[in-house]
Amino acid sequence: MREFYLSAHDYLGYVYMAVSLQPCRYKVPCLGSRGDENQTGLIQFHFHLLSTLPEIQLLIFLAFLLMYLLSLCGNAAVALTVCTDRSLHTPMYFFLANLAVLEICYSSVIAPLALVNLVSGRKATISLAGCGTQMFFFVFVGGADCILLAVMAYDRYVAICHPLRYTLLMNWKVCACLVAGSLVLGFLLSLQLTILIFHLPFCTTKEINHFFCDIPAVLRLACTNTHVHQAALFIVSVTVLTIPFLLICLSYVFIMAAILQIHSAAGRCHTFSTCSSHLTVVLLQYGCCSFIYLQPNSSYSPEQGQVVSVIYTFVTPVLNPLIYSMRNKELKDALSRVLRRKVLSQRK
Repeated sequence: MREFYLSAHDYLGYVYMAVSLQPCRYKVPCLGSRGDENQTGLIQFHFHLLSTLPEIQLLIFLAFLLMYLLSLCGNAAVALTVCTDRSLHTPMYFFLANLAVLEICYSSVIAPLALVNLVSGRKATISLAGCGTQMFFFVFVGGADCILLAVMAYDRYVAICHPLRYTLLMNWKVCACLVAGSLVLGFLLSLQLTILIFHLPFCTTKEINHFFCDIPAVLRLACTNTHVHQAALFIVSVTVLTIPFLLICLSYVFIMAAILQIHSAAGRCHTFSTCSSHLTVVLLQYGCCSFIYLQPNSSYSPEQGQVVSVIYTFVTPVLNPLIYSMRNKELKDALSRVLRRKVLSQRK
């Protein structure tokens, strides 16, 4: 991580020295212009306070801290249960464990810095390289998360619509490749988008109207035309949101058709219960992210962006393990077995 941070810092410094030769299109002074060539490595952003009242700041801090800890505990419990219980060593739970790990990383990219900003009681700052690093990992993990949800829908489609070929189509090599492909695609899209955005010259107004380095909020600080960057953000959003969501919808059309052909009511209920938890998580994740990243820049509201961002950065990672554990009997039984073994081992 230290090597990556230093390399990113040096790279972004060179980028700003390169763009310094381009004059600002507006009358607002630009960071990275000729007068600021030696200050590119010292650029600092600060975040907009969620509230100016200390009491409200404290309440928000406690709420964020509670949700973050619940997210860590819940997702870690799901991942460890899947790893330790042999009955859950199937493709469906393999993907679920990877999703839980991604949710832990997803929360940890945003929550610690947001909590520090809240508890400090003032406008905490972040360096240019730090902001770029946070944005990179946020897009990387968030994109991989969305793609993995589409992979999980495909897994349920194969299990329900082609049960006799399931072990052949979803062997461990295929599962590992699908997870690796989600990570690689998220990495490549995030890297290109982050580098493109941090080619921009930023104005002297350095307040990010958000509680983390979100892309729409950072783009608003640029003192040049951002149409190309908005188009790039839209393409990335379509790649990680629209296309996977359409594939999920198509998978569930076939799944629902197969469920309706099951004659036993108990069989239909059991089959649907294995899919309903995943579908609930999909609607939460894709609904919130689409609201932010697929709307035109002209209609973007920083206030609405902050509220919706709280849902998919703090609330959704807490709800995901709860939804899966409450709707899935096998996972609940495995969790209880793991807890019993833990209690018995401590008593001995």
